[in-house]
Amino acid sequence: MVLTRDYKETIKDRAEKDPHFAASLMHEAIAAFLEGEPETARVILRELVNSTIGFELLAEQLDKSSKSIHRMLSPHGNPTMDNLTHILVTLQKKLDFDVEVKLSSHNKSPKRTASR
Repeated sequence: MVLTRDYKETIKDRAEKDPHFAASLMHEAIAAFLEGEPETARVILRELVNSTIGFELLAEQLDKSSKSIHRMLSPHGNPTMDNLTHILVTLQKKLDFDVEVKLSSHNKSPKRTASR
């Protein structure tokens, strides 16, 4: 007999027990957006919302229907920048952590210095 657990249930349990895990999901979602992978980002955000704040409470916070938020965070959803910002800010407050953005060069090779 094979023992398995539902994927969503596993993510939810882990996010509830481990704030670092939930914060890591948020980090991955933001990184996916910034790396040009919005579909992946939306799926991660959807799992994070489902595992933490829930769609009903998020809907209240955004003054939207939960069905609308489900659509926004579906793989083919298209949330506006305002809605995406509100979702991220609400999750950030719920999870009680700060998001930091740090710019870095695309060129990861060491800088060359001129020698005389």
